[in-house]
Parts: sequence; C-alpha cells; structure tokens
Amino acid sequence: MQWNEINKTITKTFEFNSYLDGIDFVNEVANLAEQENHHPDIEILYCKVTISLTTHDVGGLTDKDYKLAKLIDDLNI
Repeated sequence: MQWNEINKTITKTFEFNSYLDGIDFVNEVANLAEQENHHPDIEILYCKVTISLTTHDVGGLTDKDYKLAKLIDDLNI
C-alpha cells in the first residue's frame, strides 16, 4: 500500500493481526519521530493504525514528511 496525498498531508493505514502489534508499531514510529524531530498524527483503531504526515509550521509537505514516511515503511512490519 502506498501513501496517499490529501490536503497537503500524506497518509497511510497499516493493518495488524492484533491490537498489541499495532501498539508496538506506534512505539517504533514514536521513536523514529523523536530521532527525526518530526511528529506525525497517529490514529489507533483496533487492528489498524493510520499515520498522517505534514509539516505544520509550513502548512504543507516537505522533505521531512517524505523522509519519515520512508523510515516508517522500512520498519519491517
């Protein structure tokens, strides 16, 4: 599944076998976000996690968003 661009944001939904698998993923994303000093919006549903990336201080997408998206994709979920 690819990232979708909507309203100056890129978004992707990840599906998991269990709720805790999704929570483990969110924790990994949180660690990446801290390392990159770029923090996504995260929606947690039962076995789905949606990540949304935008650079709030510029009101749109920047290289930071695409870099973090790539790092998230590389997590081997």
